[in-house]
Amino acid sequence: METQSVSPVFVGRQDESALLAGLLRGADEGIPQGVVVGGEAGVGKTRLLEEFLASARAAGATTAVGAGVELGADGLPFAPVAGLLRALHRQLGDELFEAAGERRGELARLLPEWEESGAAVPVVEGDAWDRARLFELLTRLLERLARDRTLVLVFEDLHWADRSTRELLAYYIRSVRSARLLVVGSYRTDDLHRRHPLRPFLAQLDRLRTVHRIALRRLSGDEVAAQMAGILGAPPEAALALSVFARTEGNPFFVEELTVGGRPRGALPETLRDLLLVRVEEMDERTQDVLRVVAEGGASVEHGLLARVAALPEPELLATLRAAVGARLLVATDEGDGYRFRHALTREALADDLLPGERARLNRRYAEALADDPTLVAAEELPTRLASHWYHAGDRPRALPAVLAAAVVAGRRFANAEQLRLLERALELWDAVEPEARVGLRPAQRVWSYPAPEPEEPVGWVDLMAEAVIAAQLAGRGERALALCRRALRELDEVRQPLHAAWFWTQRVGMAERLMRGDGSAELARAQELLRGLPPSEVHARVLALEAALLAKRGPDPDVIERAERAVSLARLVGAHRTELYARYTLATLQADAGDGQGAVTEMRAVLATVLRGGDVALLGRCLNNLSAVLIDAGEFAQALEHLDESVELAERYGLVEGHSWLWGNRAFACTAMGRWPEAETALDEATRRASHSQSRQISRVLTGQLAVLRGDLARAEAESEAVLAEIEGVRGGTQFHWELARLRIDLAVARGRPPHAREVVRGMAAGELFGASLLAWMLAFAAATAEAESRGLPGAEEGREAAVEEIRSLTRRLPRNVPIREAMGVLVDAQLARARGRDTPRHWAEAVAQLTPLPLPHHVAEARYGWAEALLAEGRPDGREAAGEQLRAACELVTRLGAGPLGERVARLAQRAGLDLASPAGPAPEPAPEEPFGLTPRERAVLELVAAGRSNRQIAEQLFISPKTVSVHVSRILAKLEVTSRGEAAAVAHRFRLVAARP
Repeated sequence: METQSVSPVFVGRQDESALLAGLLRGADEGIPQGVVVGGEAGVGKTRLLEEFLASARAAGATTAVGAGVELGADGLPFAPVAGLLRALHRQLGDELFEAAGERRGELARLLPEWEESGAAVPVVEGDAWDRARLFELLTRLLERLARDRTLVLVFEDLHWADRSTRELLAYYIRSVRSARLLVVGSYRTDDLHRRHPLRPFLAQLDRLRTVHRIALRRLSGDEVAAQMAGILGAPPEAALALSVFARTEGNPFFVEELTVGGRPRGALPETLRDLLLVRVEEMDERTQDVLRVVAEGGASVEHGLLARVAALPEPELLATLRAAVGARLLVATDEGDGYRFRHALTREALADDLLPGERARLNRRYAEALADDPTLVAAEELPTRLASHWYHAGDRPRALPAVLAAAVVAGRRFANAEQLRLLERALELWDAVEPEARVGLRPAQRVWSYPAPEPEEPVGWVDLMAEAVIAAQLAGRGERALALCRRALRELDEVRQPLHAAWFWTQRVGMAERLMRGDGSAELARAQELLRGLPPSEVHARVLALEAALLAKRGPDPDVIERAERAVSLARLVGAHRTELYARYTLATLQADAGDGQGAVTEMRAVLATVLRGGDVALLGRCLNNLSAVLIDAGEFAQALEHLDESVELAERYGLVEGHSWLWGNRAFACTAMGRWPEAETALDEATRRASHSQSRQISRVLTGQLAVLRGDLARAEAESEAVLAEIEGVRGGTQFHWELARLRIDLAVARGRPPHAREVVRGMAAGELFGASLLAWMLAFAAATAEAESRGLPGAEEGREAAVEEIRSLTRRLPRNVPIREAMGVLVDAQLARARGRDTPRHWAEAVAQLTPLPLPHHVAEARYGWAEALLAEGRPDGREAAGEQLRAACELVTRLGAGPLGERVARLAQRAGLDLASPAGPAPEPAPEEPFGLTPRERAVLELVAAGRSNRQIAEQLFISPKTVSVHVSRILAKLEVTSRGEAAAVAHRFRLVAARP
């Protein structure tokens, strides 16, 4: 980056320069740094970075700059990255190749000229795996280069950068752990409309502690005067400086435009565009014409290409260019082979000033020049620039093949969002051209299980729709993929093309559950209907594999296992390797449900290894997520967390947009169950941040609510629950999601003191699917059983209790107990259901504690110890108090360590009711001094609370483990102290003076 500013004086920016210098020092010490500089157009972002890079180079750092390129409606895929690599190559030469090692050839996908230098480009299919390999290779390359030197990389104009570049930049920042590397980005704040794709990227960076933000402000009045003095060579008159400051509001570029040429200009033009065009209009007509050609050529234009399009004799062209450079309108590009406007605002204003006919004519001349001589531009830019120029020239027959070729290149370069945009443009052009214009188009690209066309057959409309559906899914655009599927199914002829129609229906199967549109069974049934009577194909194998996965949610039924095995066999028969792996994974999950966890995990790891070796990222997300879910469901939490650590890294490396949130959600669930709640909270933050669609966001909310209930933050839990309920109204989600939401709502009802309200939530839960989710179902059953147990003695709760308990039992009868954690949860639920009926004994709870203690489920252990203590006290044996005290103290220790507020309060209330001191061995607690205002003792307060709740003397006696006669004595004392004559009046006084806890 060369200094091209008119002002020889760098004004202001002391704080920003100090921050950048500090970050450079940190990078020098081997700590990777990141900073993003934002500001409106013309505020001085480029000048700040120019000055900083000059100082960095003076300090011995190696610097490189790459810029986002705006080209019509399209940002060039990976344009900033290619620019950075070229800049590094110019400075480091062959050292850059050596740092890439044996994988140097893969970088030729970004820089085709490297292929010419002898680096072989590996043949790959161009899916997300290749993109992941590229991300990892570039990151390791930069780490090696920054091992012995400080490396400063600048990504300019991020507001124009393509999505793939943004994702790569985020990957750099998150992945590099130890290197002398400083990454700097810049963007225009005034270009960021509400839905600009850079906004979520910036929000993501804000959550990273290693990334700093610089918001460039406008200059002050004194700074404007200093800038004018630098341009004029002498301080301006005070009134003039004040006038310029008022007119420009401190924007340095506008100050420069008004002051340039050694004299302040007169009246400020009425519009910004007029201001920007003033200096252009001072040039002669020929120079203005050349400037218009440059403006329509993109962010920069190569000299050879400009000469072809401008069609001027070389001496005249050089003269006009010299005049434009001398007027500080144009500057040479960093590569030295072309030109760009000194400020992008000028280019935009000039391009906007073109008439429609002028714009079309210039784009045609650019397209024709590139078609005649493709060497005029860098090879990696040629397809995108040709597509853009033919499109904006309005030549649809030539634009269509150019756009299709550019889409292929974008896919091979792993820029899926850009590929999708180009494919949608091709679909727009399809009906706008005559049929003969479609003859000779490129063949269709290979898509998983899609009916393969003949090798030489040109791509058809349906093929383009299939490519766009896959591109949308790889880009994380689930709703867009669904819309494309619907359009394809509306317009294709299902009678003539049943295989194609069935393929689109199979795509909708997976989308249905991800987007909470159902479980996909209706979509699958339609695909099966279309395939009936047709010979076996890859589509048949895919449908059978999807059917097995859907049916497997019922559990390891022999018929389901047989269907999954048939799917594997058919996939092998038709050579559908990816579908075979998919079906094998389903079989392994069924194996886990049947109790063979070790065998299932072994098979799942084998499939995962095959997927990684073959680069089949379409299956990677399912493999990573489901393996962690199976380990969690089997209670192997430590293994699950280890696997999740590896999975998050793999998802990061291979660009799994959807996978991140699910993996972090699984981690949060495991950490919550294990009592590692701070870790769970961190995981939930990541899950929420990474959520790419509504279901993953809602699951994160539910898990956040569950943790909040356990901690006693009921307001937060209520807010999360209500938000999810509002979002899913009228939406069909998966059973497991609804189970977890139901558990949150039940736990909230219990914590709020309204356990009977849980019954309406539980109703119907027993009919759900159990595939890979038996632990979730056991936890739901325990929550429901706890609600019934806690409602004993409440007015109206007895009616319907037997039906409610039977509803819970109907669920537990379907649940397996074939691994230790499932058996332990089963014993715990049995004990709680017995308590709900008033039939539990210490033996029930002793067995539950024995089963749970070896497992990493501290909150459930505390629940079991609480139940054991209550049963011992209710039994009334002489040695029961001491044993109950031991259990309560053990439970208290657990809940204190966890920070489990609600359960801690229940433990404390039980100890208070029994007169046990949690801090010392069991025995009657000393009666404290009476409390004001009525002089009630703690025991009398406990009795009064139950009186206010409508309990009879017998019910109070049962709950406080005292005799009804003793209760009667306490009630008489309470009436006397409150100076009332009835239990109803006592309850009214208690509520009025808040002597008892208010019930929500």
